[in-house]
Amino acid sequence: MSSSIIFFVIIAYFSCLFIISRYTEGKDDNSTFFSANKESPWYLVAFGMVGASLSGITFISVPGDVGKFEFTYFQVVIGYMFGYFIVAFVLLPIYYKLNLTSIYEYLKERFGPTSHKTGAFFFFVSRIIGASFRLFLVAIVLQQFVFDSWNIPFEITVIISILLIWIYTYKGGIQTIVWTDTLQTGFMLVSVILSIYLINKSLDWSILDFITSEELKNYDNIIITDSLLERNHFIKSFVGGIFITVCMTGLDQDMMQKNLTCKSLKDAQKNMVVFSIVLVIVTFLFMVLGALLFIYSKKNNIDIPLMNGIPNPDLLFPEIALNSDLGIIIGVTFLLGLIAAAYSSADSALTSLTTSFCIDFLDLKNKSNSVQKKIRKQTHVVMSIILVIVIIIFKNYLNTNVIDGLLTVAGYTYGPLLGLFAFGIFTNYQINDKYVWIVALCSVLIVLFIGNIPSSSLGNYRIGYELLPLNGLITFLGLILIRRK
Repeated sequence: MSSSIIFFVIIAYFSCLFIISRYTEGKDDNSTFFSANKESPWYLVAFGMVGASLSGITFISVPGDVGKFEFTYFQVVIGYMFGYFIVAFVLLPIYYKLNLTSIYEYLKERFGPTSHKTGAFFFFVSRIIGASFRLFLVAIVLQQFVFDSWNIPFEITVIISILLIWIYTYKGGIQTIVWTDTLQTGFMLVSVILSIYLINKSLDWSILDFITSEELKNYDNIIITDSLLERNHFIKSFVGGIFITVCMTGLDQDMMQKNLTCKSLKDAQKNMVVFSIVLVIVTFLFMVLGALLFIYSKKNNIDIPLMNGIPNPDLLFPEIALNSDLGIIIGVTFLLGLIAAAYSSADSALTSLTTSFCIDFLDLKNKSNSVQKKIRKQTHVVMSIILVIVIIIFKNYLNTNVIDGLLTVAGYTYGPLLGLFAFGIFTNYQINDKYVWIVALCSVLIVLFIGNIPSSSLGNYRIGYELLPLNGLITFLGLILIRRK
Protein backbone atom coordinates (compact mmCIF):
# COMPACT_ATOMS: atom_id res chain seq x y z
CA MET A 1 0.00 0.00 0.00
CA SER A 2 1.39 3.39 -0.94
CA SER A 3 2.21 5.90 1.76
CA SER A 4 -0.12 8.45 0.15
CA ILE A 5 -3.12 6.14 0.62
CA ILE A 6 -2.11 5.53 4.24
CA PHE A 7 -1.85 9.26 4.80
CA PHE A 8 -5.30 9.80 3.28
CA VAL A 9 -6.81 7.15 5.59
CA ILE A 10 -5.26 8.83 8.63
CA ILE A 11 -6.63 12.25 7.61
CA ALA A 12 -10.11 10.83 6.99
CA TYR A 13 -10.09 9.01 10.32
CA PHE A 14 -9.14 12.04 12.37
CA SER A 15 -11.65 14.16 10.49
CA CYS A 16 -14.34 11.84 11.87
CA LEU A 17 -12.97 12.27 15.40
CA PHE A 18 -12.89 16.05 15.07
CA ILE A 19 -16.53 16.06 13.95
CA ILE A 20 -17.52 13.93 16.95
CA SER A 21 -15.52 16.23 19.20
CA ARG A 22 -17.30 19.27 17.81
CA TYR A 23 -20.73 17.86 18.68
CA THR A 24 -19.82 16.41 22.10
CA GLU A 25 -17.68 19.14 23.62
CA GLY A 26 -20.63 20.43 25.64
CA LYS A 27 -20.10 23.59 27.63
CA ASP A 28 -16.30 23.25 27.76
CA ASP A 29 -16.48 23.20 31.56
CA ASN A 30 -14.80 20.99 34.14
CA SER A 31 -17.92 18.95 34.90
CA THR A 32 -18.12 17.93 31.24
CA PHE A 33 -14.38 17.31 30.94
CA PHE A 34 -14.00 15.25 34.14
CA SER A 35 -17.30 13.34 34.47
CA ALA A 36 -19.44 13.96 31.34
CA ASN A 37 -22.05 15.31 33.79
CA LYS A 38 -22.72 11.64 34.71
CA GLU A 39 -25.05 11.17 31.75
CA SER A 40 -23.27 8.48 29.68
CA PRO A 41 -25.39 5.46 28.59
CA TRP A 42 -23.88 2.32 30.15
CA TYR A 43 -23.94 0.27 26.93
CA LEU A 44 -22.04 3.01 25.10
CA VAL A 45 -19.37 3.04 27.82
CA ALA A 46 -19.14 -0.79 27.76
CA PHE A 47 -18.60 -0.95 24.01
CA GLY A 48 -16.10 1.90 24.01
CA MET A 49 -14.11 0.40 26.89
CA VAL A 50 -13.34 -2.67 24.78
CA GLY A 51 -11.21 -0.58 22.46
CA ALA A 52 -9.66 1.40 25.30
CA SER A 53 -8.67 -1.80 27.14
CA LEU A 54 -7.26 -3.58 24.12
CA SER A 55 -5.30 -0.66 22.66
CA GLY A 56 -2.62 -0.82 19.99
CA ILE A 57 -0.70 -3.27 22.15
CA THR A 58 -3.39 -5.94 21.83
CA PHE A 59 -3.90 -5.12 18.17
CA ILE A 60 -0.27 -5.80 17.25
CA SER A 61 1.56 -7.37 20.16
CA VAL A 62 -0.96 -10.11 21.06
CA PRO A 63 -0.92 -11.55 17.51
CA GLY A 64 2.89 -11.19 17.51
CA ASP A 65 3.08 -12.95 20.88
CA VAL A 66 1.45 -16.10 19.44
CA GLY A 67 4.58 -17.01 17.49
CA LYS A 68 6.57 -17.49 20.70
CA PHE A 69 4.03 -18.29 23.41
CA GLU A 70 1.17 -19.77 21.32
CA PHE A 71 -2.26 -19.12 22.92
CA THR A 72 -0.97 -19.18 26.51
CA TYR A 73 -1.75 -15.48 26.99
CA PHE A 74 -5.40 -16.56 27.12
CA GLN A 75 -4.70 -17.93 30.62
CA VAL A 76 -4.14 -14.34 31.72
CA VAL A 77 -7.30 -13.24 29.87
CA ILE A 78 -9.42 -15.77 31.79
CA GLY A 79 -8.10 -14.19 34.97
CA TYR A 80 -9.05 -10.79 33.59
CA MET A 81 -12.73 -11.73 33.48
CA PHE A 82 -12.79 -12.74 37.15
CA GLY A 83 -10.96 -9.53 38.02
CA TYR A 84 -13.61 -7.42 36.29
CA PHE A 85 -16.31 -8.93 38.53
CA ILE A 86 -14.28 -7.89 41.58
CA VAL A 87 -14.06 -4.37 40.19
CA ALA A 88 -17.81 -4.28 39.51
CA PHE A 89 -19.01 -5.51 42.90
CA VAL A 90 -16.26 -4.45 45.33
CA LEU A 91 -14.68 -1.23 44.04
CA LEU A 92 -17.44 0.50 42.07
CA PRO A 93 -19.84 0.64 45.05
CA ILE A 94 -17.16 2.49 47.05
CA TYR A 95 -16.50 5.00 44.29
CA TYR A 96 -20.19 5.76 43.74
CA LYS A 97 -20.93 5.99 47.46
CA LEU A 98 -18.27 8.70 47.88
CA ASN A 99 -19.23 10.41 44.57
CA LEU A 100 -15.59 10.60 43.50
CA THR A 101 -14.11 12.44 40.52
CA SER A 102 -10.65 10.97 41.06
CA ILE A 103 -10.70 7.51 42.66
CA TYR A 104 -7.59 8.38 44.69
CA GLU A 105 -9.68 10.78 46.74
CA TYR A 106 -10.79 7.59 48.54
CA LEU A 107 -7.29 7.29 50.02
CA LYS A 108 -7.56 10.82 51.40
CA GLU A 109 -10.92 10.01 52.99
CA ARG A 110 -9.59 6.75 54.42
CA PHE A 111 -6.03 7.57 55.47
CA GLY A 112 -5.00 11.17 54.79
CA PRO A 113 -3.31 13.51 52.28
CA THR A 114 0.01 11.64 51.99
CA SER A 115 -1.75 8.39 51.08
CA HIS A 116 -3.87 10.33 48.59
CA LYS A 117 -0.87 11.80 46.81
CA THR A 118 1.13 8.56 47.02
CA GLY A 119 -1.66 6.63 45.29
CA ALA A 120 -2.10 9.35 42.67
CA PHE A 121 1.66 9.44 42.06
CA PHE A 122 1.84 5.71 41.34
CA PHE A 123 -1.12 6.00 38.98
CA PHE A 124 0.59 8.93 37.31
CA VAL A 125 3.78 6.93 36.72
CA SER A 126 1.85 3.81 35.69
CA ARG A 127 -0.39 5.59 33.20
CA ILE A 128 2.42 7.65 31.68
CA ILE A 129 4.39 4.46 31.04
CA GLY A 130 1.33 2.51 29.86
CA ALA A 131 0.05 5.19 27.50
CA SER A 132 3.53 5.75 26.14
CA PHE A 133 3.95 2.02 25.49
CA ARG A 134 0.75 2.01 23.47
CA LEU A 135 1.47 5.12 21.44
CA PHE A 136 5.07 4.06 20.90
CA LEU A 137 3.87 0.91 19.16
CA VAL A 138 1.65 2.85 16.76
CA ALA A 139 4.30 5.50 16.17
CA ILE A 140 6.94 2.98 15.09
CA VAL A 141 4.47 1.35 12.68
CA LEU A 142 3.52 4.70 11.13
CA GLN A 143 7.18 5.64 11.02
CA GLN A 144 8.34 2.46 9.31
CA PHE A 145 5.51 2.22 6.81
CA VAL A 146 4.72 5.88 6.11
CA PHE A 147 6.93 8.65 7.42
CA ASP A 148 10.34 7.07 6.73
CA SER A 149 9.57 7.27 3.01
CA TRP A 150 8.96 11.00 3.46
CA ASN A 151 12.14 11.46 5.54
CA ILE A 152 10.13 12.69 8.52
CA PRO A 153 11.94 12.02 11.84
CA PHE A 154 10.37 9.74 14.45
CA GLU A 155 10.17 12.64 16.90
CA ILE A 156 7.93 14.59 14.50
CA THR A 157 5.68 11.53 14.09
CA VAL A 158 5.21 11.37 17.85
CA ILE A 159 4.52 15.09 18.19
CA ILE A 160 1.89 14.95 15.43
CA SER A 161 0.20 11.94 17.08
CA ILE A 162 -0.07 13.64 20.48
CA LEU A 163 -1.13 16.95 18.93
CA LEU A 164 -4.04 15.28 17.13
CA ILE A 165 -5.23 13.71 20.40
CA TRP A 166 -4.96 17.03 22.21
CA ILE A 167 -7.03 18.83 19.56
CA TYR A 168 -10.09 16.60 19.87
CA THR A 169 -10.01 16.18 23.67
CA TYR A 170 -9.05 19.59 25.08
CA LYS A 171 -12.66 20.81 25.35
CA GLY A 172 -14.97 17.82 25.75
CA GLY A 173 -12.60 15.59 27.73
CA ILE A 174 -14.21 12.37 28.94
CA GLN A 175 -17.58 13.24 27.36
CA THR A 176 -15.99 13.30 23.91
CA ILE A 177 -13.97 10.17 24.62
CA VAL A 178 -17.01 8.07 25.52
CA TRP A 179 -18.28 8.68 21.99
CA THR A 180 -14.97 8.48 20.10
CA ASP A 181 -14.14 5.22 21.89
CA THR A 182 -17.35 3.72 20.51
CA LEU A 183 -16.34 4.59 16.95
CA GLN A 184 -12.79 3.37 17.52
CA THR A 185 -13.91 0.04 18.98
CA GLY A 186 -16.13 -0.50 15.94
CA PHE A 187 -13.22 0.10 13.56
CA MET A 188 -11.00 -2.25 15.53
CA LEU A 189 -13.49 -5.14 15.55
CA VAL A 190 -14.20 -4.79 11.84
CA SER A 191 -10.47 -4.83 11.19
CA VAL A 192 -9.67 -8.04 13.08
CA ILE A 193 -12.70 -9.94 11.74
CA LEU A 194 -12.09 -8.84 8.16
CA SER A 195 -8.38 -9.66 8.44
CA ILE A 196 -9.16 -13.21 9.60
CA TYR A 197 -11.59 -13.65 6.71
CA LEU A 198 -9.27 -12.27 4.01
CA ILE A 199 -6.19 -14.22 5.14
CA ASN A 200 -8.22 -17.45 5.22
CA LYS A 201 -9.54 -16.63 1.76
CA SER A 202 -6.01 -16.09 0.42
CA LEU A 203 -5.03 -19.52 1.79
CA ASP A 204 -8.11 -21.08 0.13
CA TRP A 205 -9.44 -22.05 3.54
CA SER A 206 -12.85 -21.81 5.09
CA ILE A 207 -13.04 -21.06 8.80
CA LEU A 208 -13.63 -24.78 9.38
CA ASP A 209 -10.56 -25.66 7.30
CA PHE A 210 -8.48 -23.32 9.44
CA ILE A 211 -9.79 -24.66 12.75
CA THR A 212 -9.06 -28.28 11.73
CA SER A 213 -5.72 -27.58 10.01
CA GLU A 214 -2.45 -29.16 11.10
CA GLU A 215 -0.80 -25.74 10.98
CA LEU A 216 -3.05 -24.36 13.72
CA LYS A 217 -1.99 -27.19 16.05
CA ASN A 218 1.46 -25.58 16.21
CA TYR A 219 -0.07 -22.56 17.99
CA ASP A 220 -3.20 -23.73 19.84
CA ASN A 221 -1.60 -24.60 23.17
CA ILE A 222 -3.57 -22.64 25.79
CA ILE A 223 -3.16 -24.19 29.23
CA ILE A 224 0.33 -24.74 30.68
CA THR A 225 0.38 -27.02 33.72
CA ASP A 226 3.62 -28.98 33.24
CA SER A 227 5.66 -27.24 35.93
CA LEU A 228 4.92 -24.49 38.40
CA LEU A 229 8.49 -23.32 37.82
CA GLU A 230 7.52 -22.03 34.37
CA ARG A 231 6.76 -18.33 34.02
CA ASN A 232 3.47 -18.92 32.18
CA HIS A 233 2.05 -21.74 34.32
CA PHE A 234 -1.77 -21.59 34.40
CA ILE A 235 -2.12 -20.80 38.11
CA LYS A 236 0.45 -18.01 37.96
CA SER A 237 -1.05 -16.54 34.78
CA PHE A 238 -4.66 -16.83 35.98
CA VAL A 239 -4.03 -15.26 39.39
CA GLY A 240 -1.80 -12.64 37.79
CA GLY A 241 -4.59 -11.80 35.33
CA ILE A 242 -7.04 -11.22 38.18
CA PHE A 243 -4.70 -8.81 39.93
CA ILE A 244 -3.73 -7.06 36.69
CA THR A 245 -7.40 -6.33 36.03
CA VAL A 246 -8.11 -5.17 39.57
CA CYS A 247 -5.13 -2.81 39.42
CA MET A 248 -4.99 -1.70 35.78
CA THR A 249 -8.77 -1.22 35.61
CA GLY A 250 -10.28 -0.98 39.09
CA LEU A 251 -7.47 1.10 40.62
CA ASP A 252 -6.76 3.08 37.46
CA GLN A 253 -8.28 6.54 37.05
CA ASP A 254 -8.21 6.18 33.28
CA MET A 255 -10.54 3.17 33.16
CA MET A 256 -12.68 4.12 36.15
CA GLN A 257 -13.28 7.65 34.92
CA LYS A 258 -15.38 6.24 32.09
CA ASN A 259 -17.38 4.06 34.50
CA LEU A 260 -18.01 7.02 36.78
CA THR A 261 -19.73 8.87 33.93
CA CYS A 262 -22.65 6.39 34.07
CA LYS A 263 -25.89 7.60 35.63
CA SER A 264 -25.90 5.12 38.53
CA LEU A 265 -23.95 2.35 40.21
CA LYS A 266 -26.26 -0.26 38.69
CA ASP A 267 -25.55 1.03 35.19
CA ALA A 268 -21.80 1.05 35.85
CA GLN A 269 -21.93 -2.57 37.05
CA LYS A 270 -23.91 -3.67 33.98
CA ASN A 271 -21.31 -1.93 31.86
CA MET A 272 -18.45 -3.76 33.57
CA VAL A 273 -20.01 -7.24 33.34
CA VAL A 274 -20.96 -6.94 29.66
CA PHE A 275 -17.61 -5.38 28.82
CA SER A 276 -15.66 -8.22 30.51
CA ILE A 277 -17.41 -10.94 28.50
CA VAL A 278 -16.98 -9.12 25.19
CA LEU A 279 -13.32 -8.39 25.94
CA VAL A 280 -12.50 -12.08 26.46
CA ILE A 281 -14.10 -13.02 23.13
CA VAL A 282 -12.36 -10.23 21.22
CA THR A 283 -8.93 -11.01 22.72
CA PHE A 284 -9.30 -14.63 21.64
CA LEU A 285 -10.01 -13.41 18.10
CA PHE A 286 -6.72 -11.52 18.16
CA MET A 287 -4.85 -14.69 19.09
CA VAL A 288 -6.59 -16.56 16.26
CA LEU A 289 -5.45 -13.78 13.95
CA GLY A 290 -1.90 -14.16 15.29
CA ALA A 291 -1.82 -17.86 14.39
CA LEU A 292 -3.08 -17.03 10.90
CA LEU A 293 -0.39 -14.40 10.44
CA PHE A 294 2.43 -16.81 11.25
CA ILE A 295 0.90 -19.55 9.10
CA TYR A 296 0.56 -17.11 6.19
CA SER A 297 4.11 -15.78 6.62
CA LYS A 298 5.61 -19.28 6.53
CA LYS A 299 3.63 -20.30 3.46
CA ASN A 300 4.70 -17.12 1.65
CA ASN A 301 8.30 -16.90 2.98
CA ILE A 302 7.70 -13.56 4.71
CA ASP A 303 10.40 -12.75 7.26
CA ILE A 304 9.64 -11.08 10.57
CA PRO A 305 10.50 -7.37 10.17
CA LEU A 306 13.47 -5.94 12.01
CA MET A 307 13.52 -3.11 14.55
CA ASN A 308 16.94 -1.84 15.57
CA GLY A 309 18.41 -4.85 13.77
CA ILE A 310 16.40 -7.42 15.78
CA PRO A 311 13.38 -9.43 14.48
CA ASN A 312 10.26 -7.95 16.07
CA PRO A 313 7.08 -10.09 15.77
CA ASP A 314 4.99 -7.04 16.73
CA LEU A 315 5.61 -5.77 13.19
CA LEU A 316 4.44 -8.93 11.41
CA PHE A 317 0.78 -7.88 11.20
CA PRO A 318 1.53 -4.47 9.64
CA GLU A 319 4.07 -6.07 7.30
CA ILE A 320 1.50 -8.53 5.95
CA ALA A 321 -1.40 -6.07 5.92
CA LEU A 322 0.45 -3.24 4.21
CA ASN A 323 3.12 -4.92 2.08
CA SER A 324 1.72 -8.30 1.03
CA ASP A 325 -0.48 -9.13 -1.96
CA LEU A 326 -3.67 -9.46 0.10
CA GLY A 327 -5.11 -6.29 -1.43
CA ILE A 328 -5.92 -2.76 -0.40
CA ILE A 329 -8.97 -3.69 1.70
CA ILE A 330 -6.95 -5.48 4.40
CA GLY A 331 -4.42 -2.64 4.37
CA VAL A 332 -7.03 0.04 4.92
CA THR A 333 -8.92 -1.93 7.58
CA PHE A 334 -5.67 -2.77 9.37
CA LEU A 335 -4.67 0.86 9.44
CA LEU A 336 -8.07 1.97 10.72
CA GLY A 337 -8.05 -0.76 13.36
CA LEU A 338 -4.52 0.04 14.49
CA ILE A 339 -5.11 3.78 14.80
CA ALA A 340 -8.47 3.20 16.49
CA ALA A 341 -7.02 0.72 19.00
CA ALA A 342 -4.11 2.98 19.84
CA TYR A 343 -5.90 6.29 20.11
CA SER A 344 -8.90 4.90 21.99
CA SER A 345 -6.58 4.25 24.92
CA ALA A 346 -4.21 7.16 24.43
CA ASP A 347 -6.87 9.87 24.35
CA SER A 348 -8.49 8.66 27.57
CA ALA A 349 -5.06 8.33 29.16
CA LEU A 350 -4.30 11.96 28.40
CA THR A 351 -7.66 13.01 29.84
CA SER A 352 -7.29 10.89 32.99
CA LEU A 353 -3.75 12.17 33.60
CA THR A 354 -5.08 15.72 33.35
CA THR A 355 -7.97 14.88 35.69
CA SER A 356 -5.81 13.17 38.30
CA PHE A 357 -3.14 15.87 38.32
CA CYS A 358 -5.72 18.64 38.64
CA ILE A 359 -7.77 16.96 41.37
CA ASP A 360 -5.11 15.03 43.29
CA PHE A 361 -2.12 17.35 43.14
CA LEU A 362 -3.43 20.84 42.36
CA ASP A 363 -6.54 20.64 44.56
CA LEU A 364 -8.62 22.10 41.75
CA LYS A 365 -11.97 21.80 43.54
CA ASN A 366 -11.03 24.52 46.01
CA LYS A 367 -10.36 27.15 43.33
CA SER A 368 -12.72 29.48 41.47
CA ASN A 369 -14.37 28.26 38.26
CA SER A 370 -12.36 30.55 35.98
CA VAL A 371 -9.08 29.47 37.58
CA GLN A 372 -10.13 25.80 37.40
CA LYS A 373 -10.68 25.96 33.66
CA LYS A 374 -7.39 27.75 33.03
CA ILE A 375 -5.41 25.25 35.13
CA ARG A 376 -7.13 22.29 33.47
CA LYS A 377 -6.18 23.46 29.99
CA GLN A 378 -2.59 24.23 30.97
CA THR A 379 -2.25 20.80 32.60
CA HIS A 380 -3.65 19.14 29.46
CA VAL A 381 -0.82 20.70 27.44
CA VAL A 382 1.85 19.69 29.97
CA MET A 383 0.63 16.06 30.02
CA SER A 384 0.86 15.98 26.22
CA ILE A 385 4.47 17.16 26.31
CA ILE A 386 5.39 14.54 28.93
CA LEU A 387 3.95 11.75 26.75
CA VAL A 388 6.00 12.94 23.78
CA ILE A 389 9.21 12.87 25.81
CA VAL A 390 8.61 9.39 27.27
CA ILE A 391 7.74 7.84 23.88
CA ILE A 392 10.96 9.19 22.37
CA ILE A 393 12.89 7.67 25.29
CA PHE A 394 11.24 4.30 24.59
CA LYS A 395 12.38 4.45 20.98
CA ASN A 396 15.99 4.46 22.13
CA TYR A 397 15.85 2.02 25.03
CA LEU A 398 12.94 -0.44 24.61
CA ASN A 399 14.14 -3.92 23.62
CA THR A 400 11.39 -6.31 24.74
CA ASN A 401 8.04 -7.52 23.47
CA VAL A 402 5.69 -4.63 24.17
CA ILE A 403 2.82 -6.43 25.91
CA ASP A 404 5.21 -8.42 28.09
CA GLY A 405 7.04 -5.23 28.97
CA LEU A 406 3.83 -3.41 29.86
CA LEU A 407 2.62 -6.13 32.23
CA THR A 408 6.06 -6.41 33.85
CA VAL A 409 6.17 -2.67 34.55
CA ALA A 410 2.62 -2.91 35.93
CA GLY A 411 3.89 -5.34 38.55
CA TYR A 412 6.17 -2.64 39.91
CA THR A 413 3.98 0.45 39.70
CA TYR A 414 0.46 -0.79 40.46
CA GLY A 415 1.49 -2.91 43.46
CA PRO A 416 1.45 -0.05 46.00
CA LEU A 417 -2.03 0.95 44.80
CA LEU A 418 -3.21 -2.63 45.32
CA GLY A 419 -1.81 -2.70 48.85
CA LEU A 420 -3.23 0.70 49.80
CA PHE A 421 -6.76 0.02 48.56
CA ALA A 422 -6.82 -3.52 49.98
CA PHE A 423 -5.71 -2.25 53.39
CA GLY A 424 -8.35 0.47 53.32
CA ILE A 425 -11.18 -1.84 52.25
CA PHE A 426 -10.43 -5.00 54.24
CA THR A 427 -9.17 -3.56 57.54
CA ASN A 428 -10.41 -0.96 60.01
CA TYR A 429 -6.94 0.30 60.92
CA GLN A 430 -5.79 3.88 60.68
CA ILE A 431 -2.14 4.49 59.81
CA ASN A 432 0.61 7.05 60.31
CA ASP A 433 -0.15 8.70 57.03
CA LYS A 434 3.14 10.59 56.70
CA TYR A 435 5.09 7.30 56.36
CA VAL A 436 3.00 5.81 53.54
CA TRP A 437 5.29 6.96 50.75
CA ILE A 438 8.24 5.22 52.46
CA VAL A 439 6.31 1.93 52.62
CA ALA A 440 5.31 2.21 48.95
CA LEU A 441 8.83 3.02 47.79
CA CYS A 442 10.38 0.19 49.82
CA SER A 443 7.83 -2.25 48.38
CA VAL A 444 8.73 -1.30 44.81
CA LEU A 445 12.47 -1.61 45.52
CA ILE A 446 12.03 -5.03 47.14
CA VAL A 447 9.95 -6.33 44.24
CA LEU A 448 12.40 -4.84 41.74
CA PHE A 449 15.17 -6.79 43.46
CA ILE A 450 13.13 -10.01 43.51
CA GLY A 451 12.14 -9.64 39.86
CA ASN A 452 15.79 -9.49 38.81
CA ILE A 453 16.95 -12.57 40.72
CA PRO A 454 18.20 -15.14 38.16
CA SER A 455 15.95 -18.19 37.89
CA SER A 456 18.98 -20.40 38.56
CA SER A 457 19.18 -18.90 42.07
CA LEU A 458 15.53 -19.83 42.69
CA GLY A 459 15.74 -23.49 41.74
CA ASN A 460 14.87 -22.62 38.09
CA TYR A 461 11.65 -20.93 39.22
CA ARG A 462 10.78 -18.20 36.71
CA ILE A 463 8.97 -15.20 38.16
CA GLY A 464 6.05 -13.93 36.07
CA TYR A 465 2.89 -11.95 36.67
CA GLU A 466 2.87 -12.84 40.37
CA LEU A 467 5.11 -9.82 40.95
CA LEU A 468 2.00 -7.64 41.09
CA PRO A 469 0.16 -9.41 43.96
CA LEU A 470 3.50 -9.86 45.73
CA ASN A 471 4.10 -6.11 45.54
CA GLY A 472 0.60 -5.48 46.90
CA LEU A 473 1.18 -7.94 49.75
CA ILE A 474 4.47 -6.30 50.74
CA THR A 475 2.78 -2.88 50.75
CA PHE A 476 -0.08 -4.30 52.84
CA LEU A 477 2.36 -5.72 55.41
CA GLY A 478 4.26 -2.45 55.48
CA LEU A 479 1.05 -0.56 56.25
CA ILE A 480 0.44 -2.91 59.19
CA LEU A 481 3.82 -1.83 60.57
CA ILE A 482 2.84 1.86 60.48
CA ARG A 483 -0.73 1.43 61.77
CA ARG A 484 -1.80 3.64 64.64
CA LYS A 485 -2.64 2.17 68.01
